[in-house]
Amino acid sequence: MPAFYKEWFYRAKLSLMATVITKPQPRPIVFVGENSSLKLCDTISRFGLKKILVVTDKPLVELGMLEGTQAALRERGVECQLYDGVLPDPTQQVVDDGIAMLRQHQCDGVLAFGGGSSIDAAKVIALAAGNNCKAADCIGANKSKHPALPLFAIPTTAGTGSEGTFIAVVSDNVTHHKDGVIDARIIPRAAALDPVLMTGLPPHITAATGMDALTHAIESYIGTWETDDTNFYGLAACKLIFENIEEACKNGQNLAAREAMALASFYGGLAITNALVGYVHAVSHNLGAKYGVPHGLGNAMVLPHVLELLKESAAAKLAEIAVYTGLGDKSEGENALAQKVIDKVWALNAAIGIPKTTDVIKEEDIEELVDLAFKEGSGYPTPRFLERDEALGLVRSLRAA
Repeated sequence: MPAFYKEWFYRAKLSLMATVITKPQPRPIVFVGENSSLKLCDTISRFGLKKILVVTDKPLVELGMLEGTQAALRERGVECQLYDGVLPDPTQQVVDDGIAMLRQHQCDGVLAFGGGSSIDAAKVIALAAGNNCKAADCIGANKSKHPALPLFAIPTTAGTGSEGTFIAVVSDNVTHHKDGVIDARIIPRAAALDPVLMTGLPPHITAATGMDALTHAIESYIGTWETDDTNFYGLAACKLIFENIEEACKNGQNLAAREAMALASFYGGLAITNALVGYVHAVSHNLGAKYGVPHGLGNAMVLPHVLELLKESAAAKLAEIAVYTGLGDKSEGENALAQKVIDKVWALNAAIGIPKTTDVIKEEDIEELVDLAFKEGSGYPTPRFLERDEALGLVRSLRAA
């Protein structure tokens, strides 16, 4: 199929998708600030729930990070059943095991406590439990017939913004290919952005998750499905991250910087809920599926390369980001301002220790990686479609010599 007709076909498909995805979505009640997680516990207790499944991972349990939340819930008459089987990029089996535990202990609500993987797993557990099905039955757009169980979230990283989105990502048990569950019913009813719970994050995780949030902000802003709301949240997230990510990495105990990054992550999540993402995610997802590259790290490495390739098509929007965040003045012109945003991303990566390359990419896999990235990327409202040689060059530039 000639390139012109292929792009027309995909744009037509995107237009049909837009009628479903870009309509207004519900938003969670959000508590922000030091010990806001305890305020969320008050809210959970007022829903009349008797026993809640707490979905998390073993490292957080071993660090004792859930003790305060569990104690607060029990003091308020809500019993907790702990499911700590979540792993990075949770598989369908991880989700199904959580569903089985929920049913075994007759839980009537779900609380996600952790990073994006825990929140995504909790979302699908709540939806599947409400619809008496398994994780695989939820994959796709709007597959549910019934509401999810009441769902709440306490993120402990500032990256995915999953506490505000209607998207959850789960992986195939064997291939580890990532699939999306898209359903407004998985948006949590309430969430807490508690910077106290993020102070122990090591710098490399703070860096990767923060750049994940920046990727959400930028890709939602330069895409073709932007709205006034997504633009507002995308710009706000960019400014917060530009101003706070270095401090959060260098001084993890700085609650103001941590809170700013948590807000930026949440705003980025709100933005991508309607505006979606782009080629950065299309490449990063497949690096994660093929080699286990952490999602935030993959996004951070890929982001400046994609922006360089899309600079001409996205110059006007990138220039707006530059002006809003104080990187330049409108009088400098769109191209110069767009380059300032790209240079800022490169500089941030260098300052917070994001590597430029990885030694996991194999030359013989690059064609397949590009095929998969194009297959995924065709579903995103990108400023333009990349040429194959551009994508091949991008992936090769990530490969350590």
